[in-house]
Amino acid sequence: MNFKEKQSFYIKLIEEKLANSVAVDNPYYTSLKEAMLYSLTAGGKRLRPTLALATGEIFGTEPGEVIAFACAIEMIHTYSLIHDDLPAMDNDDYRRGKLTNHKMFGEAMAILAGDALLNLAYETMLRDALAGSSMAKLRAMEAVARYAGARGMIGGQVIDLQGEGRKVDSQELAAMHRLKTGALIKAPVEAAAIISGAGEEQLSVLSNYAANLGLAFQIKDDILDVEGSMEEMGKRPGNDAVCNKSTYITLYGLEQSKRMLQEVTDEGIAFLEGFGSKADFLRELARALVRRSN
Repeated sequence: MNFKEKQSFYIKLIEEKLANSVAVDNPYYTSLKEAMLYSLTAGGKRLRPTLALATGEIFGTEPGEVIAFACAIEMIHTYSLIHDDLPAMDNDDYRRGKLTNHKMFGEAMAILAGDALLNLAYETMLRDALAGSSMAKLRAMEAVARYAGARGMIGGQVIDLQGEGRKVDSQELAAMHRLKTGALIKAPVEAAAIISGAGEEQLSVLSNYAANLGLAFQIKDDILDVEGSMEEMGKRPGNDAVCNKSTYITLYGLEQSKRMLQEVTDEGIAFLEGFGSKADFLRELARALVRRSN
């Protein structure tokens, strides 16, 4: 399969698994299930679960061995978006071309839907690990928890929140993005590598690739917030300026940010050299993220 065919293959597996993952059958919880599925099945790039499946394939690991963790990380990502869109955070009305969760179901239900997805993620990973009595999967679960928590994504969100209304320096901005965005991009890569039995050196190389990919992803997001459109992005651009946030654009300017985006991407791809053609999909994925319009 070429890149687009393989990407479609991965996404199909992921979408099927996600659609059947919310087993909330109590009739009193119907509205909760609806709110969870509204955001979880809203589409998107499915970047994080795709990274898990593609990383596993480098080691010859079947998708079925990784898919539970791939989808669990997408649940964590989705919960973070639901909460990030709330009025107390970024106060966004649209996500992926649809009304945000709190605009559809109210703020209280959106908070509960996010909380439920977060807990479902850990339930999903733990059930999969216990089914095979897999210590590797328990180690992978610890990595996911670390990258999703205060030492990862949530920590980055805190830096972002505290930076509103003031100009942050380059070191603080990079730290924020490596945590806020990069941590949950490292999580699927490292989790899949651990499940696949990667050695410490291989794990380190893949982690460095993912760290660069995460930083590049955020730089591109900053660029799109200036150059993007509602039609392409599915949400209103310009929110960073409205919230008076420091971004790569405010710190370095648009053209320098574009150069940095390419440099960070190239550095990330270079880390994959030792994997040869087995990592071709991951290389092309990094290039595709530079070209994206949403």
